Amino acid sequence: MKRRTFRLIIVLATLSVFGIVVVQVFWFRQAFGVREVEFDRTARVALTSVAEAILRYNQHPSPSAVTVRRLSSSDYVAMVNDVIDETLLKTLLRNEFEKQNIRVDFQYIIYDCANNEAVYGNYFVFGKEDADVQKATAQAFPRVGDNYYFGVRFVNKDLALVGQMRFWIFSSGVLLLVVAFFGYTSFVVFRQKRLAEIQQDFINNMTHEFKTPLSTIAISSEVLKDPAITKSPERLLNYATIIGQEAGRLKSQVERVLQMASLEDDELKLKHEPADLHELIGRAAEPFRLPLAERGGKLSLDLQAENPHASVDKLHLTNVLYNLLDNAIKYNRNVPEITVATRNEKNTVCVTVSDNGIGIEPEHQKRVFDRFYRVPTGNLHDVKGFGLGLNYVRLIAKAHGGSAKVESTPGQGSRFTVSILNE
Repeated sequence: MKRRTFRLIIVLATLSVFGIVVVQVFWFRQAFGVREVEFDRTARVALTSVAEAILRYNQHPSPSAVTVRRLSSSDYVAMVNDVIDETLLKTLLRNEFEKQNIRVDFQYIIYDCANNEAVYGNYFVFGKEDADVQKATAQAFPRVGDNYYFGVRFVNKDLALVGQMRFWIFSSGVLLLVVAFFGYTSFVVFRQKRLAEIQQDFINNMTHEFKTPLSTIAISSEVLKDPAITKSPERLLNYATIIGQEAGRLKSQVERVLQMASLEDDELKLKHEPADLHELIGRAAEPFRLPLAERGGKLSLDLQAENPHASVDKLHLTNVLYNLLDNAIKYNRNVPEITVATRNEKNTVCVTVSDNGIGIEPEHQKRVFDRFYRVPTGNLHDVKGFGLGLNYVRLIAKAHGGSAKVESTPGQGSRFTVSILNE
């Protein structure tokens, strides 16, 4: 499937799922609104019944002269032009709410116009004992008049309403599972597609890497078949040398691929032994001085670590340094200037390889340590490799209890830092 078609399918599927989520949220809010309207109607009926019962108890001449007002989403007041007995109100509220199936925690307030004060009643929690009586503060409930009234505040009303919407909660939960499954599936598909692309790039690159030396060997062997070549010993030696060099190159490439195939985190076995990293760096850097000199470049050592000693696998760590130094030369179109520096940081030795090469774009820096990953260079194949070197660097660093990271500015160079635990 073409990448463009694949992306179009994913985008359309994402838009479809997003549309379903929007519709679900819309209908959930609509259902909640209906529940809230129903609760408001029921609460008004219950409070009106309580207020009328109080007036009848007080033998008020107009027991139906009651006004119920909603002050906020959770606060209601009932205007009662008569004295309100707290004990009676408490009983009536509890009984009426149970009758109307209003199972929401609440607390009430009574405004006593004779004493010009508001007094809280009990705080009712369904299924639990009543709390102690609390005196109201001036800000606890808004003043709505100077006559007798009582107010009710429904605590956590919205949560209680949501709790009653079991079907909608269930359907929303199922939708969330679908969205999560879709997200995970998309992630897996993207990852598998990317892995397939990387593997295809690796195969193409490997074919290109093997094709050149094989062609050189084939041409050289054809030349050696010519009986007349025995009359030119220097030419014979030259072609034999070419065959040997190309065979060695093929062998090293095959060994690198096989080595990386076996370097899983749980299978990597290191041969730890005490080592002075400064000595190790000096020996690893020596073979690179000649090719650098041929290009007019230089290799500097800035070994500042006060404690360069660590227990390491010398072979693997030397290979790490080879990889970093080799990359610093290969990915450099300028006169190479490479610096290998060390420093101590907490309980580690940090080895940094800096260069003035082509650098790495920010979007590729997080992936350069992935297996088979190579920074895209279009159709250019001027830099050879399988995308295994930096992955090897990270694996060895992690196996030594450390890490590997990169800092790079395109066009100015890169800094690769490998940390190793001290002894």
